[in-house]
Amino acid sequence: MDEQLLYSKNVNENPCHMCMPMGGILPFKGIEGAMVIIHGSQGCSTYMRRHIAEHFNEPVDVGSSSLNEKGTIYGGEANLKQGLDNILRVYNPKLIGVLTSCLAETIGEDVERITLDYRKEKGLEDFPVVAVSTPGYGGTQNEGYLLAVKRIIMELARPTEPHNKLNIIIPNISPADIREIKRILALLDIEYTLCPDISYSLDRPLVRPFTKISTGGTKLADIAKMPGAVATIELGVTASTEESPGHYLSEQFGVPCYQVPIPIGVQNTDRFLQALTAITKRDIPDSLLMERGRLLDCMVDSHKYNFNGRSVIFGEPELVYSLAVTCVENGIFPVVAATGGSDRLTQLLAPIFEQYKQEIAILSKADFATIRAKSVELGANIAIGSSDGRYLTEREGISLVRIGFPIHDRVGGQRLLSVGYTGSAMFLDRVTNTLLGNKYGSYRRSMYEKYYQTGNTPQSIGGAV
Repeated sequence: MDEQLLYSKNVNENPCHMCMPMGGILPFKGIEGAMVIIHGSQGCSTYMRRHIAEHFNEPVDVGSSSLNEKGTIYGGEANLKQGLDNILRVYNPKLIGVLTSCLAETIGEDVERITLDYRKEKGLEDFPVVAVSTPGYGGTQNEGYLLAVKRIIMELARPTEPHNKLNIIIPNISPADIREIKRILALLDIEYTLCPDISYSLDRPLVRPFTKISTGGTKLADIAKMPGAVATIELGVTASTEESPGHYLSEQFGVPCYQVPIPIGVQNTDRFLQALTAITKRDIPDSLLMERGRLLDCMVDSHKYNFNGRSVIFGEPELVYSLAVTCVENGIFPVVAATGGSDRLTQLLAPIFEQYKQEIAILSKADFATIRAKSVELGANIAIGSSDGRYLTEREGISLVRIGFPIHDRVGGQRLLSVGYTGSAMFLDRVTNTLLGNKYGSYRRSMYEKYYQTGNTPQSIGGAV
Protein backbone atom coordinates (compact mmCIF):
# COMPACT_ATOMS: atom_id res chain seq x y z
CA MET A 1 0.00 0.00 0.00
CA ASP A 2 1.49 3.33 -0.99
CA GLU A 3 1.98 6.18 1.45
CA GLN A 4 -0.86 8.23 0.06
CA LEU A 5 -3.39 5.45 0.59
CA LEU A 6 -1.92 4.52 3.98
CA TYR A 7 -2.82 7.90 5.41
CA SER A 8 -6.26 8.08 3.81
CA LYS A 9 -7.60 4.55 4.22
CA ASN A 10 -9.94 5.53 7.08
CA VAL A 11 -11.65 8.19 5.03
CA ASN A 12 -13.63 8.12 1.82
CA GLU A 13 -11.35 9.86 -0.67
CA ASN A 14 -12.99 10.83 -3.95
CA PRO A 15 -15.97 8.45 -3.66
CA CYS A 16 -17.06 6.34 -6.62
CA HIS A 17 -20.54 7.86 -6.63
CA MET A 18 -22.37 11.17 -6.46
CA CYS A 19 -25.17 12.27 -4.15
CA MET A 20 -28.81 11.17 -4.16
CA PRO A 21 -30.42 14.39 -5.49
CA MET A 22 -28.01 14.36 -8.46
CA GLY A 23 -29.50 11.02 -9.51
CA GLY A 24 -33.00 12.09 -8.52
CA ILE A 25 -33.06 14.97 -11.00
CA LEU A 26 -32.54 12.80 -14.09
CA PRO A 27 -35.85 10.85 -14.08
CA PHE A 28 -37.83 14.10 -13.88
CA LYS A 29 -36.06 15.27 -17.04
CA GLY A 30 -37.55 12.22 -18.74
CA ILE A 31 -41.17 13.02 -17.81
CA GLU A 32 -43.44 15.09 -20.06
CA GLY A 33 -43.56 18.75 -18.97
CA ALA A 34 -41.80 18.14 -15.65
CA MET A 35 -39.75 20.65 -13.70
CA VAL A 36 -37.72 19.91 -10.60
CA ILE A 37 -36.78 21.99 -7.57
CA ILE A 38 -34.26 21.19 -4.84
CA HIS A 39 -35.19 22.21 -1.32
CA GLY A 40 -31.83 23.40 -0.04
CA SER A 41 -29.16 25.98 -0.66
CA GLN A 42 -28.54 27.48 -4.09
CA GLY A 43 -25.12 25.85 -4.36
CA CYS A 44 -26.58 22.35 -4.50
CA SER A 45 -28.83 23.02 -7.48
CA THR A 46 -26.11 25.03 -9.23
CA TYR A 47 -23.57 22.24 -8.86
CA MET A 48 -25.99 19.58 -10.10
CA ARG A 49 -27.29 21.70 -12.96
CA ARG A 50 -23.75 22.34 -14.17
CA HIS A 51 -22.75 18.68 -13.82
CA ILE A 52 -25.75 17.42 -15.80
CA ALA A 53 -25.46 20.16 -18.44
CA GLU A 54 -21.80 19.32 -19.03
CA HIS A 55 -22.63 15.66 -19.63
CA PHE A 56 -25.61 16.15 -21.94
CA ASN A 57 -24.55 19.47 -23.49
CA GLU A 58 -28.11 20.70 -23.06
CA PRO A 59 -29.60 23.52 -20.99
CA VAL A 60 -30.67 22.00 -17.67
CA ASP A 61 -32.91 24.04 -15.40
CA VAL A 62 -33.15 23.04 -11.73
CA GLY A 63 -35.00 25.27 -9.27
CA SER A 64 -33.88 25.99 -5.72
CA SER A 65 -35.71 27.02 -2.56
CA SER A 66 -32.55 29.01 -1.71
CA LEU A 67 -32.35 28.13 1.96
CA ASN A 68 -30.22 30.62 3.88
CA GLU A 69 -29.25 31.06 7.53
CA LYS A 70 -32.74 32.27 8.55
CA GLY A 71 -34.50 29.39 6.81
CA THR A 72 -32.06 26.91 8.26
CA ILE A 73 -32.80 28.04 11.82
CA TYR A 74 -36.54 28.73 11.62
CA GLY A 75 -37.49 26.25 8.91
CA GLY A 76 -37.58 26.53 5.13
CA GLU A 77 -41.29 25.97 4.45
CA ALA A 78 -41.87 29.54 3.28
CA ASN A 79 -38.86 29.32 0.94
CA LEU A 80 -40.11 26.11 -0.64
CA LYS A 81 -43.63 27.42 -1.15
CA GLN A 82 -42.29 30.60 -2.74
CA GLY A 83 -40.07 28.48 -4.96
CA LEU A 84 -43.09 26.42 -6.06
CA ASP A 85 -44.94 29.66 -6.85
CA ASN A 86 -42.06 30.80 -9.03
CA ILE A 87 -41.75 27.44 -10.81
CA LEU A 88 -45.47 27.50 -11.69
CA ARG A 89 -45.30 31.11 -12.90
CA VAL A 90 -42.09 30.87 -14.95
CA TYR A 91 -42.25 27.33 -16.36
CA ASN A 92 -45.94 26.39 -16.34
CA PRO A 93 -45.05 22.70 -15.83
CA LYS A 94 -47.33 19.66 -15.89
CA LEU A 95 -45.55 18.10 -12.92
CA ILE A 96 -43.12 19.33 -10.28
CA GLY A 97 -40.55 17.14 -8.59
CA VAL A 98 -39.33 18.27 -5.16
CA LEU A 99 -36.02 16.85 -3.99
CA THR A 100 -34.21 17.55 -0.75
CA SER A 101 -30.57 18.33 -0.11
CA CYS A 102 -28.45 17.49 2.94
CA LEU A 103 -29.34 20.81 4.58
CA ALA A 104 -33.13 20.37 4.33
CA GLU A 105 -32.91 16.81 5.64
CA THR A 106 -30.62 17.77 8.50
CA ILE A 107 -33.07 20.35 9.82
CA GLY A 108 -35.89 17.81 9.44
CA GLU A 109 -37.97 19.34 6.65
CA ASP A 110 -41.05 17.22 5.83
CA VAL A 111 -41.37 18.01 2.12
CA GLU A 112 -44.27 15.62 1.60
CA ARG A 113 -46.36 17.43 4.22
CA ILE A 114 -45.28 20.87 2.93
CA THR A 115 -46.21 20.06 -0.67
CA LEU A 116 -49.57 18.62 0.41
CA ASP A 117 -50.32 21.81 2.35
CA TYR A 118 -49.20 23.90 -0.61
CA ARG A 119 -51.55 22.16 -3.00
CA LYS A 120 -54.49 22.62 -0.60
CA GLU A 121 -53.70 26.29 -0.05
CA LYS A 122 -53.48 26.95 -3.80
CA GLY A 123 -56.42 24.78 -4.79
CA LEU A 124 -54.10 22.48 -6.76
CA GLU A 125 -55.12 19.15 -5.20
CA ASP A 126 -55.08 17.44 -8.62
CA PHE A 127 -51.75 18.92 -9.71
CA PRO A 128 -48.96 16.32 -9.44
CA VAL A 129 -46.16 17.33 -7.07
CA VAL A 130 -43.77 14.44 -6.41
CA ALA A 131 -41.81 14.84 -3.18
CA VAL A 132 -38.69 12.68 -2.88
CA SER A 133 -36.49 12.59 0.18
CA THR A 134 -32.92 12.56 -1.17
CA PRO A 135 -30.36 13.54 1.46
CA GLY A 136 -26.97 13.74 -0.20
CA TYR A 137 -25.40 11.75 2.62
CA GLY A 138 -28.19 9.14 2.51
CA GLY A 139 -27.08 7.18 -0.54
CA THR A 140 -25.73 7.29 -4.07
CA GLN A 141 -26.99 8.90 -7.25
CA ASN A 142 -28.16 5.46 -8.35
CA GLU A 143 -30.36 5.14 -5.27
CA GLY A 144 -31.69 8.67 -5.82
CA TYR A 145 -32.50 7.78 -9.42
CA LEU A 146 -34.39 4.62 -8.49
CA LEU A 147 -36.28 6.32 -5.67
CA ALA A 148 -37.36 9.18 -7.93
CA VAL A 149 -38.65 6.76 -10.61
CA LYS A 150 -40.56 4.81 -7.99
CA ARG A 151 -42.06 7.94 -6.42
CA ILE A 152 -43.16 9.26 -9.85
CA ILE A 153 -44.97 6.00 -10.54
CA MET A 154 -46.48 5.94 -7.03
CA GLU A 155 -47.83 9.46 -7.53
CA LEU A 156 -49.25 9.00 -11.03
CA ALA A 157 -50.19 5.32 -11.48
CA ARG A 158 -53.88 4.54 -11.18
CA PRO A 159 -55.87 1.28 -11.32
CA THR A 160 -56.83 0.88 -14.95
CA GLU A 161 -58.27 -1.61 -17.40
CA PRO A 162 -55.79 -4.17 -18.76
CA HIS A 163 -54.17 -3.22 -22.07
CA ASN A 164 -51.49 -4.56 -24.40
CA LYS A 165 -48.64 -2.22 -23.55
CA LEU A 166 -45.41 -3.33 -21.90
CA ASN A 167 -43.72 -1.28 -19.17
CA ILE A 168 -39.96 -0.78 -19.53
CA ILE A 169 -38.18 0.73 -16.52
CA ILE A 170 -35.11 2.53 -17.83
CA PRO A 171 -31.94 2.87 -15.72
CA ASN A 172 -29.46 5.74 -16.04
CA ILE A 173 -28.28 5.11 -19.60
CA SER A 174 -27.58 7.50 -22.46
CA PRO A 175 -30.27 9.01 -24.71
CA ALA A 176 -28.70 7.09 -27.62
CA ASP A 177 -29.12 3.84 -25.68
CA ILE A 178 -32.79 4.61 -25.02
CA ARG A 179 -33.36 5.32 -28.71
CA GLU A 180 -31.78 1.93 -29.52
CA ILE A 181 -34.14 0.18 -27.10
CA LYS A 182 -37.05 1.94 -28.79
CA ARG A 183 -35.79 0.76 -32.17
CA ILE A 184 -35.61 -2.84 -30.97
CA LEU A 185 -39.16 -2.62 -29.56
CA ALA A 186 -40.37 -1.18 -32.87
CA LEU A 187 -38.74 -4.04 -34.79
CA LEU A 188 -40.72 -6.47 -32.65
CA ASP A 189 -43.88 -4.35 -33.10
CA ILE A 190 -44.36 -4.03 -29.35
CA GLU A 191 -46.42 -1.28 -27.73
CA TYR A 192 -44.68 0.05 -24.67
CA THR A 193 -44.31 2.72 -21.98
CA LEU A 194 -40.72 3.68 -21.22
CA CYS A 195 -40.21 5.32 -17.85
CA PRO A 196 -38.32 7.62 -17.72
CA ASP A 197 -37.46 8.62 -21.29
CA ILE A 198 -34.69 11.25 -21.70
CA SER A 199 -33.97 10.23 -25.30
CA TYR A 200 -35.34 13.53 -26.64
CA SER A 201 -35.44 15.90 -23.67
CA LEU A 202 -31.71 15.60 -22.88
CA ASP A 203 -30.55 15.19 -26.48
CA ARG A 204 -32.89 17.40 -28.45
CA PRO A 205 -32.40 18.79 -31.95
CA LEU A 206 -31.52 22.43 -32.46
CA VAL A 207 -34.94 23.99 -33.00
CA ARG A 208 -36.51 27.40 -32.66
CA PRO A 209 -38.10 28.81 -30.65
CA PHE A 210 -36.31 27.67 -27.51
CA THR A 211 -38.63 26.27 -24.84
CA LYS A 212 -37.79 26.34 -21.14
CA ILE A 213 -39.09 22.81 -20.72
CA SER A 214 -38.14 20.45 -23.52
CA THR A 215 -40.77 18.45 -25.30
CA GLY A 216 -40.44 14.68 -25.11
CA GLY A 217 -40.42 12.46 -22.08
CA THR A 218 -42.85 9.83 -20.84
CA LYS A 219 -46.43 11.09 -21.00
CA LEU A 220 -48.21 11.47 -17.68
CA ALA A 221 -51.25 9.65 -19.10
CA ASP A 222 -49.08 6.66 -20.03
CA ILE A 223 -47.60 6.45 -16.53
CA ALA A 224 -51.12 6.52 -15.10
CA LYS A 225 -51.92 3.41 -17.16
CA MET A 226 -48.81 1.42 -16.23
CA PRO A 227 -50.81 -0.72 -13.74
CA GLY A 228 -52.82 -2.12 -16.68
CA ALA A 229 -49.76 -3.35 -18.63
CA VAL A 230 -49.18 -7.00 -19.48
CA ALA A 231 -45.82 -6.95 -17.67
CA THR A 232 -42.90 -4.81 -16.58
CA ILE A 233 -39.33 -5.31 -17.73
CA GLU A 234 -36.93 -3.55 -15.39
CA LEU A 235 -33.49 -3.05 -16.91
CA GLY A 236 -31.51 -3.72 -13.78
CA VAL A 237 -30.76 -6.60 -11.46
CA THR A 238 -29.03 -4.93 -8.53
CA ALA A 239 -31.99 -3.05 -7.00
CA SER A 240 -33.56 -4.42 -3.83
CA THR A 241 -37.30 -5.12 -3.74
CA GLU A 242 -37.76 -1.93 -1.70
CA GLU A 243 -35.98 0.15 -4.34
CA SER A 244 -37.44 -1.51 -7.44
CA PRO A 245 -40.19 0.42 -9.31
CA GLY A 246 -41.11 -2.79 -11.14
CA HIS A 247 -41.56 -4.62 -7.85
CA TYR A 248 -43.86 -1.80 -6.66
CA LEU A 249 -46.11 -2.26 -9.71
CA SER A 250 -46.10 -5.99 -9.09
CA GLU A 251 -47.01 -5.70 -5.42
CA GLN A 252 -49.62 -2.97 -5.76
CA PHE A 253 -51.25 -3.85 -9.08
CA GLY A 254 -50.20 -7.42 -9.87
CA VAL A 255 -48.14 -6.51 -12.96
CA PRO A 256 -45.56 -9.31 -13.50
CA CYS A 257 -42.01 -7.96 -13.20
CA TYR A 258 -39.01 -9.29 -15.14
CA GLN A 259 -35.62 -7.95 -14.05
CA VAL A 260 -32.90 -8.27 -16.71
CA PRO A 261 -29.48 -6.63 -16.95
CA ILE A 262 -28.82 -3.59 -19.10
CA PRO A 263 -28.58 -5.24 -22.55
CA ILE A 264 -24.85 -4.79 -23.22
CA GLY A 265 -23.05 -7.81 -24.67
CA VAL A 266 -24.45 -10.99 -26.19
CA GLN A 267 -25.66 -12.69 -23.04
CA ASN A 268 -27.37 -9.62 -21.55
CA THR A 269 -29.01 -8.63 -24.84
CA ASP A 270 -30.19 -12.22 -25.31
CA ARG A 271 -31.83 -12.07 -21.88
CA PHE A 272 -33.63 -8.84 -22.80
CA LEU A 273 -34.95 -10.29 -26.05
CA GLN A 274 -35.91 -13.55 -24.38
CA ALA A 275 -37.99 -11.60 -21.86
CA LEU A 276 -39.64 -9.62 -24.67
CA THR A 277 -40.49 -12.70 -26.71
CA ALA A 278 -41.66 -14.69 -23.67
CA ILE A 279 -44.11 -11.94 -22.70
CA THR A 280 -45.37 -10.95 -26.15
CA LYS A 281 -44.98 -14.29 -28.00
CA ARG A 282 -43.35 -12.39 -30.89
CA ASP A 283 -40.55 -13.86 -32.99
CA ILE A 284 -37.18 -12.16 -33.16
CA PRO A 285 -36.94 -10.56 -36.63
CA ASP A 286 -34.18 -11.59 -39.02
CA SER A 287 -32.68 -8.11 -38.94
CA LEU A 288 -31.92 -8.47 -35.23
CA LEU A 289 -30.51 -11.95 -35.75
CA MET A 290 -28.18 -10.50 -38.37
CA GLU A 291 -27.07 -7.81 -35.91
CA ARG A 292 -26.36 -10.56 -33.38
CA GLY A 293 -24.27 -12.35 -35.99
CA ARG A 294 -22.29 -9.20 -36.68
CA LEU A 295 -21.59 -8.80 -32.97
CA LEU A 296 -20.32 -12.40 -32.82
CA ASP A 297 -18.11 -11.69 -35.82
CA CYS A 298 -16.84 -8.54 -34.09
CA MET A 299 -15.98 -10.65 -31.04
CA VAL A 300 -14.07 -13.18 -33.14
CA ASP A 301 -12.16 -10.40 -34.90
CA SER A 302 -11.15 -8.64 -31.70
CA HIS A 303 -10.52 -11.56 -29.36
CA LYS A 304 -6.86 -11.87 -30.27
CA TYR A 305 -6.35 -8.33 -29.02
CA ASN A 306 -8.77 -8.36 -26.10
CA PHE A 307 -7.18 -11.29 -24.31
CA ASN A 308 -4.41 -8.88 -23.27
CA GLY A 309 -6.93 -6.70 -21.47
CA ARG A 310 -7.06 -6.57 -17.67
CA SER A 311 -9.91 -4.24 -16.85
CA VAL A 312 -10.98 -2.12 -13.92
CA ILE A 313 -14.71 -1.42 -14.20
CA PHE A 314 -16.40 1.17 -12.00
CA GLY A 315 -19.58 3.24 -11.71
CA GLU A 316 -23.26 2.63 -11.04
CA PRO A 317 -23.90 -1.00 -10.06
CA GLU A 318 -26.24 -1.80 -12.98
CA LEU A 319 -23.67 -0.66 -15.50
CA VAL A 320 -20.76 -2.35 -13.74
CA TYR A 321 -22.64 -5.66 -13.72
CA SER A 322 -23.42 -5.57 -17.44
CA LEU A 323 -19.94 -4.39 -18.41
CA ALA A 324 -18.28 -7.07 -16.28
CA VAL A 325 -20.32 -9.80 -17.95
CA THR A 326 -19.47 -8.32 -21.36
CA CYS A 327 -15.76 -8.22 -20.52
CA VAL A 328 -15.85 -11.85 -19.40
CA GLU A 329 -17.52 -13.07 -22.60
CA ASN A 330 -14.94 -11.17 -24.68
CA GLY A 331 -11.83 -12.35 -22.85
CA ILE A 332 -11.07 -8.98 -21.28
CA PHE A 333 -10.17 -10.23 -17.82
CA PRO A 334 -11.79 -8.07 -15.09
CA VAL A 335 -9.43 -7.54 -12.17
CA VAL A 336 -11.43 -4.85 -10.34
CA ALA A 337 -15.21 -4.25 -10.35
CA ALA A 338 -16.17 -1.34 -8.14
CA THR A 339 -19.20 0.74 -7.23
CA GLY A 340 -19.94 3.35 -4.63
CA GLY A 341 -23.21 1.59 -3.83
CA SER A 342 -24.52 -1.49 -2.11
CA ASP A 343 -23.14 -5.01 -1.62
CA ARG A 344 -25.69 -6.50 -4.04
CA LEU A 345 -23.15 -6.20 -6.88
CA THR A 346 -20.73 -8.43 -4.98
CA GLN A 347 -23.41 -11.10 -4.53
CA LEU A 348 -24.15 -11.10 -8.27
CA LEU A 349 -20.60 -10.98 -9.63
CA ALA A 350 -18.88 -13.36 -7.21
CA PRO A 351 -20.43 -16.54 -8.74
CA ILE A 352 -19.47 -15.34 -12.26
CA PHE A 353 -15.85 -14.75 -11.25
CA GLU A 354 -15.53 -18.05 -9.36
CA GLN A 355 -14.35 -19.85 -12.50
CA TYR A 356 -11.12 -17.83 -12.56
CA LYS A 357 -8.09 -18.78 -10.52
CA GLN A 358 -6.75 -15.24 -10.35
CA GLU A 359 -7.74 -12.66 -7.76
CA ILE A 360 -10.56 -10.31 -8.74
CA ALA A 361 -11.49 -7.45 -6.42
CA ILE A 362 -15.21 -6.66 -6.16
CA LEU A 363 -15.53 -3.40 -4.25
CA SER A 364 -18.73 -1.88 -2.87
CA LYS A 365 -18.97 1.54 -1.20
CA ALA A 366 -15.61 2.16 -2.86
CA ASP A 367 -13.61 5.32 -3.35
CA PHE A 368 -11.10 6.03 -6.09
CA ALA A 369 -8.12 5.82 -3.74
CA THR A 370 -8.96 2.16 -3.12
CA ILE A 371 -9.82 1.50 -6.76
CA ARG A 372 -6.53 3.00 -7.86
CA ALA A 373 -4.48 0.96 -5.39
CA LYS A 374 -6.23 -2.29 -6.30
CA SER A 375 -5.91 -1.57 -10.02
CA VAL A 376 -2.15 -1.17 -9.71
CA GLU A 377 -1.80 -4.18 -7.41
CA LEU A 378 -3.72 -6.47 -9.78
CA GLY A 379 -2.16 -5.17 -12.99
CA ALA A 380 -5.10 -3.44 -14.68
CA ASN A 381 -4.26 -1.98 -18.09
CA ILE A 382 -7.63 -0.57 -19.12
CA ALA A 383 -10.30 1.30 -17.15
CA ILE A 384 -13.98 1.34 -18.10
CA GLY A 385 -16.28 3.89 -16.51
CA SER A 386 -17.16 7.56 -16.19
CA SER A 387 -14.86 10.58 -16.45
CA ASP A 388 -14.34 10.43 -12.70
CA GLY A 389 -11.80 7.68 -13.36
CA ARG A 390 -9.51 9.93 -15.37
CA TYR A 391 -7.08 9.96 -12.44
CA LEU A 392 -6.31 6.32 -13.23
CA THR A 393 -4.90 7.57 -16.53
CA GLU A 394 -3.19 10.65 -15.17
CA ARG A 395 -1.49 8.93 -12.22
CA GLU A 396 -1.10 5.31 -13.30
CA GLY A 397 -1.21 5.43 -17.09
CA ILE A 398 -4.29 3.18 -17.27
CA SER A 399 -6.26 4.22 -20.35
CA LEU A 400 -9.92 5.05 -19.75
CA VAL A 401 -12.85 4.02 -21.97
CA ARG A 402 -15.60 6.46 -21.06
CA ILE A 403 -19.12 5.17 -20.50
CA GLY A 404 -21.88 6.00 -18.04
CA PHE A 405 -22.55 9.20 -16.11
CA PRO A 406 -20.93 11.67 -15.85
CA ILE A 407 -18.70 12.31 -18.85
CA HIS A 408 -17.68 15.93 -18.44
CA ASP A 409 -14.18 16.03 -19.96
CA ARG A 410 -15.31 14.91 -23.42
CA VAL A 411 -18.26 15.80 -25.65
CA GLY A 412 -20.86 13.34 -26.89
CA GLY A 413 -21.68 11.45 -23.69
CA GLN A 414 -25.35 11.63 -24.65
CA ARG A 415 -24.62 9.98 -28.02
CA LEU A 416 -22.58 7.02 -26.77
CA LEU A 417 -24.38 3.89 -27.93
CA SER A 418 -23.63 0.69 -26.02
CA VAL A 419 -26.85 -1.38 -25.74
CA GLY A 420 -28.29 -4.02 -28.03
CA TYR A 421 -26.22 -6.09 -30.44
CA THR A 422 -25.23 -3.07 -32.53
CA GLY A 423 -24.40 -0.89 -29.55
CA SER A 424 -22.41 -3.71 -27.93
CA ALA A 425 -20.27 -4.03 -31.06
CA MET A 426 -19.61 -0.28 -30.97
CA PHE A 427 -18.67 -0.46 -27.28
CA LEU A 428 -16.42 -3.44 -27.90
CA ASP A 429 -14.67 -1.57 -30.71
CA ARG A 430 -13.97 1.33 -28.33
CA VAL A 431 -12.40 -1.06 -25.82
CA THR A 432 -10.39 -3.00 -28.40
CA ASN A 433 -9.09 0.13 -30.08
CA THR A 434 -7.97 1.49 -26.72
CA LEU A 435 -6.03 -1.72 -26.06
CA LEU A 436 -4.51 -1.51 -29.54
CA GLY A 437 -3.62 2.13 -28.94
CA ASN A 438 -1.79 1.12 -25.77
CA LYS A 439 0.06 -1.65 -27.59
CA TYR A 440 1.23 0.34 -30.58
CA GLY A 441 1.78 3.52 -28.59
CA SER A 442 4.36 1.82 -26.41
CA TYR A 443 5.65 -0.92 -28.73
CA ARG A 444 8.91 0.76 -29.84
CA ARG A 445 9.73 1.96 -26.35
CA SER A 446 9.08 -1.44 -24.75
CA MET A 447 11.17 -3.24 -27.39
CA TYR A 448 14.03 -0.77 -26.88
CA GLU A 449 13.92 -1.23 -23.13
CA LYS A 450 13.69 -5.00 -23.46
CA TYR A 451 16.59 -5.48 -25.87
CA TYR A 452 18.90 -2.49 -25.44
CA GLN A 453 18.27 -0.44 -22.30
CA THR A 454 19.08 -3.43 -20.11
CA GLY A 455 22.22 -4.29 -22.09
CA ASN A 456 20.63 -7.21 -23.91
CA THR A 457 20.75 -7.50 -27.69
CA PRO A 458 18.78 -9.81 -29.95
CA GLN A 459 22.00 -11.79 -30.56
CA SER A 460 22.76 -12.19 -26.86
CA ILE A 461 19.21 -13.48 -26.27
CA GLY A 462 19.79 -16.09 -28.93
CA GLY A 463 18.03 -14.67 -31.96
CA ALA A 464 19.76 -14.00 -35.30
CA VAL A 465 18.97 -10.72 -36.97
